[in-house]
Amino acid sequence: MKEFVREKEAVFWVFIFPVLMTFALGIAFRNTATDKTLVAVEGDSTNPRVTEIAQTLDHSPEITAAVLTPEDARKALRSGKVAIVVIPNDSSTKSGASYGELAGGDARAPSNNLDPAIGTYDLRFDPTRPESRTARLLVDDVLQRAKGRSDVVRVGEERVTEPGARYVDFLVPGLIGMNLMGSGMWGLGFTIVIARSRKILKRFAATPMRRSHYLLSFMLSRLLFLVFEVAAVVVFAWLVFGFTVRGSWLSVSLITLLGGFTFSGIGLLVAARPQTIEGVSGLMNFIMLPMWLLSGTFFSSERFPQVFQPFIKALPLTALNTLMRAVMNEGASLWSNWINVTILLAWLLISFVLALKIFKWQ
Repeated sequence: MKEFVREKEAVFWVFIFPVLMTFALGIAFRNTATDKTLVAVEGDSTNPRVTEIAQTLDHSPEITAAVLTPEDARKALRSGKVAIVVIPNDSSTKSGASYGELAGGDARAPSNNLDPAIGTYDLRFDPTRPESRTARLLVDDVLQRAKGRSDVVRVGEERVTEPGARYVDFLVPGLIGMNLMGSGMWGLGFTIVIARSRKILKRFAATPMRRSHYLLSFMLSRLLFLVFEVAAVVVFAWLVFGFTVRGSWLSVSLITLLGGFTFSGIGLLVAARPQTIEGVSGLMNFIMLPMWLLSGTFFSSERFPQVFQPFIKALPLTALNTLMRAVMNEGASLWSNWINVTILLAWLLISFVLALKIFKWQ
């Protein structure tokens, strides 16, 4: 414990950095009023037809429209500054074309049954961008309604916003899991390798202290730090963003202990043989980087292809994040997620047993 407290950098990364991450990402992705969809109307601003479409779209509370030249409109779409480009037929390069879509270089066949007095237009957008697909529906709805289209069925709305569904509610359990992994692996791994490189472990080997006692001392020292690690993030998120833990605090405490011990065991295993800081750093980055990306810390792991899901779900950080979110956000019981508990226990036991077997004093 004294060694840890003396390392000011370690204190910063374990206690202060997660709070700063929570603040920065919570502010960046906070729940606010819906952002307006940015739409470009391609053509000349002196053209009445172009101006009429731009004004019609701009009157919608969900759209901000701007008239751009063809070259500027293409650049804005390519750079992501606008979600979609509307091309009135009289300003389009396709003379006489009717309503269609320009997506990926293809267009729908022109319709010859539309009344020219109504006016037609084309839409240019990237179908691989979700915001562009949404903009396509929104723009078409606004322009069609402006020409008199009415709904056949009346649909009501009930809009609900409550804690548990916000991004910050998803983020906090993931940051806690990431912090437990980082402090468990870096905090233990670096300390042991530094002691080995300075020949301190060689001196310990000459004492009556057992190898298991030395390794367990690191595991037990985590008990004290775990409380402050989790409390720092949860209390900050509660004060600033109104974060609420819906489940049992006992379950949260047990998950924290299990997760902390699991990554401590992995950290001990990684540090069992390396003799240099560079060696252990490479091993830890090799182990932690896939979990940072795959285990659903900042976004759902379900975004990855189904073929990768068995591997992703077997990762200890995935199991820890899933447990944390189930208890904190959904109020689920610990035993209803026994599969993830089993995964963490397996990682804990296997890593600690292997660490005891291969641990090298010098």
